[in-house]
Amino acid sequence: MITSKAGGTQPELIQGGMGVGVSDWALARAVALAGEKLSRPVLGVVSGTGLAITMVNRLRQGDPNTRRALDAFCVPAAAQEVIDRYWLNVGKPFRSPPKAEVLVNGREDRKGEAIRLIVLGNFVEVWLAKEGHNNPIGINYLEKVQLPRLPEIFGAMLAGVDYVLMGAGIPNQVPEVLDKLRDYNEASYRIDVAGSDRYLMSFDPKTVVPEERRMPLKRPQFLAIVSHHALAQVLAHKATGVVDGFVVEGPSAGGHNAPARGKTVDEHGEPIYGERDRPDLAKMRDLARPFWLAGGYASSEKLCEAKREGAAGIQVGSVFALCNESGLREDIKQEMRRRQFAGDLHVRASAIASPSGFPFQVVEIEGSLSDPEVFKKRKRDCSVGYLVEAYKTSRGGIGFRCPAEPVAAYVRKGGSLEDTEMRVCLCNGLAAAAKDGQRVEKPNEPFIATLGQSGGFIHELMTDADGTYSVEDVVNYIFSARTHER
Repeated sequence: MITSKAGGTQPELIQGGMGVGVSDWALARAVALAGEKLSRPVLGVVSGTGLAITMVNRLRQGDPNTRRALDAFCVPAAAQEVIDRYWLNVGKPFRSPPKAEVLVNGREDRKGEAIRLIVLGNFVEVWLAKEGHNNPIGINYLEKVQLPRLPEIFGAMLAGVDYVLMGAGIPNQVPEVLDKLRDYNEASYRIDVAGSDRYLMSFDPKTVVPEERRMPLKRPQFLAIVSHHALAQVLAHKATGVVDGFVVEGPSAGGHNAPARGKTVDEHGEPIYGERDRPDLAKMRDLARPFWLAGGYASSEKLCEAKREGAAGIQVGSVFALCNESGLREDIKQEMRRRQFAGDLHVRASAIASPSGFPFQVVEIEGSLSDPEVFKKRKRDCSVGYLVEAYKTSRGGIGFRCPAEPVAAYVRKGGSLEDTEMRVCLCNGLAAAAKDGQRVEKPNEPFIATLGQSGGFIHELMTDADGTYSVEDVVNYIFSARTHER
């Protein structure tokens, strides 16, 4: 049995926190319950990206689960304000939720509204994932999405989240944030600003939860998602507090990946990873902290291999993204399952698609933004603003830009014209791929899909191209020493 410094049994299997609404509360809860049924330590994980927007979408359409979770919030007045504004709001006059950038330079009323929505969105997702059982639930964030960082972590902690996982950057500030928010102390987070020193954001929990409404909070365990032992070593020794463990993710995993250390690409424009990109697992073991291996590990054989290397277990995502309970749109899910089964699903690691600058795995599928014609026809629009870059304006203030926004606007803000080429609006595109992510006002928003490059699991879980499989099938398959039988 593997335990952490913080105490307690560590999971052998971690479900990946994917996309905008793909790893939703229903998937994470189903994973946790499937592990309980087998008496195996399994961690269900919700994606923390865009939860304020997802919550608003659900409220506008009368989702009773979201309403029930809001009724459990510790500050009823704050929850009721959101219900009054958004409940069954389809077809009525509507003001979109504030973009996260208002947290830096917005009016105080819009800033307060944005903070409350972010706190409540994260609270709702974790509360629903934990409802009705005592199994651990985690939440996954991207370090590159820095603006909502403080209120989103606080909202998850109010719901009792057990683990916080973070990658796509260097999450060295998170441990101290967890320590401070546990005690309702003001926390700060430095955001990267192009052309300037870092800007310090602050958040005081008392602005959301007054003292008379406080409840005891626990510090969740923090798992940093890394691609290489070198970053793990830095975080283990130089982070602002305790990093409880690491997920070591290889370049075949879905979503964002770490850049290759070499600058060369293949004939398809995909980054080429070499020996220098391979993590030294002996050095991971030397850190004396639990670690999990990810990227092509969705099988019982790979779980055993990981444990032989000294890992606590594995993290898998794509196999859960295509299961019945995931938040991925059914039409997209069915098409990807069918093509994966037929061996006709192509996933390319694009070095330029993501505005973040990180390589991003793109599924080539008709009707999506992977199609150059669909990409060309989409009107550029930065209406969500999670992957924006902060920059220093000519007047010394902080502005925000994104290479996927309208070209003229990006260049006017000091961005390079060449940086806009083939950049995809992942905020809107990934949301459009989730059943709860696309806004009512944008029903024709083209989607983008992501998946890992290892899809061999599909033939173990489906008997034909039109088949389906459940979370329980996945968990049974991974913990089985033999081929899963349906």
